[in-house]
Amino acid sequence: MNKVIDSPEQAIADIPDGAVVAIAGFGIGHRFASSLIVALRDKGTRNLCVVCNSLGGPGQIRGQILAENRQIRKLIAAFSDRPGMKTASEEQIIAGELEVELVPQGTLVERCRAGGAGIPAFYSPSGVDTALADGKDIRYFGGKPYVLEHAIRVDYALLRAHRSDRAGNLQFRGGSQNFNPSFAKAARVAIVEVDEIVETGELPPEHVDLPGIFVSRVVKSTLKLDIRSLTAPGGPRRAADTARLYNGKPALTRAGIAKRAARLVRDGSYVNLGTGIPTQVSNFLQDRHVMLHAENGILGYGKIVTGDDIDLDLYNAGGQFISLVPGASFFDSVTSFEMARGGKIDTVILGAYEVDEHANLANWSRSDATRGGIGGAMDLVAGKKELIIVMEHCDSKGRPKLKRKCALPLTGKSCVDWVVTDLALLRWQDGRFVLEEVAPGFTPEEVTQLTEMRIAVSPDVRTMD
Repeated sequence: MNKVIDSPEQAIADIPDGAVVAIAGFGIGHRFASSLIVALRDKGTRNLCVVCNSLGGPGQIRGQILAENRQIRKLIAAFSDRPGMKTASEEQIIAGELEVELVPQGTLVERCRAGGAGIPAFYSPSGVDTALADGKDIRYFGGKPYVLEHAIRVDYALLRAHRSDRAGNLQFRGGSQNFNPSFAKAARVAIVEVDEIVETGELPPEHVDLPGIFVSRVVKSTLKLDIRSLTAPGGPRRAADTARLYNGKPALTRAGIAKRAARLVRDGSYVNLGTGIPTQVSNFLQDRHVMLHAENGILGYGKIVTGDDIDLDLYNAGGQFISLVPGASFFDSVTSFEMARGGKIDTVILGAYEVDEHANLANWSRSDATRGGIGGAMDLVAGKKELIIVMEHCDSKGRPKLKRKCALPLTGKSCVDWVVTDLALLRWQDGRFVLEEVAPGFTPEEVTQLTEMRIAVSPDVRTMD
């Protein structure tokens, strides 16, 4: 049995107009099927329905280059756009030229896994009480609501692995399994781009992460990305050590917010960190008995690393390169979200656009239900035991982010336990938020004046450290 194809162009040659194509990959462009994506762009296949985590940004060799070439008619993804990042796909969505179905990240991989397993639909706790549940069947099991989700089957999947043998048995490396196994199982034709091809039998059975029965074609990668671009700084976001001014006085820095949130984490716990400020929490958990969880498929990582310490297959859900701690393990995103929805994660730390006085969270959209980035937050909130929100107290226009009622679509209802901002620490207690700490140089009165929601003030307010 020989599934090796001579070139990426030959591997995708039969993908027709109108096909449903899944593109695996997570966060960083070097572990996408870049050679296959470029070949599909150059072939010019049109009216594609693309299933992916996100299309990526401009200049990235990901699904976005298909949007730039106007080859996509529909997108099924966890991210359709991101704040501050203008893309061809966003322009086409706004113009009504590109249809979008937003799906929580864990639900997306589970729908694909179900499709590959011959399961037509299932009920999920993710997305309950949000706009994404509108129009869907809701059933109660054990007194709790669940949303009906339908399986996804695709015509082709473009995947990336570290190594393959000629029979299509795949070996992944580090945290780069992500969506690959679930997308392969959902596909009629799974096409895999690999770094290395070995003879059948050279991969020990215990090193096979995905059996060749799920793989149709294997091709050697022909496109090498500039590794320096993977570590380039992002957009104009404030540096971690630069503080925002309120009333002419500096608040905590973004790193300071993360440091304070880290102190809330209990030893012996499993913790998920969202993108943005939450990822910095890992830098303040050194020598703590804490296991960090990343949605792309890592349990047991440490601080963010740079330079010579970088391993290209060790990165968190925010696309930052990270170190490992003793006892670390790797898996795919299906397993990752089994941990999340199954209640195995003790603490989830997320950023937010808004939190309201009913402990509701909004962190996925600035516009409407067809534009924005849900990511894995809804799945993480559905199974969490404790939720800590970290964010700046006001937005870039000076408007409070702690609201009477969330104006943006909800990520989760009545789910927030703690809020750590650059001005305050608040705890949800007895049906209300209680102000327990304020930033150095600020008074409780100043914090309440910059807060729209009604909060109680502890009789013993401390200074944040």
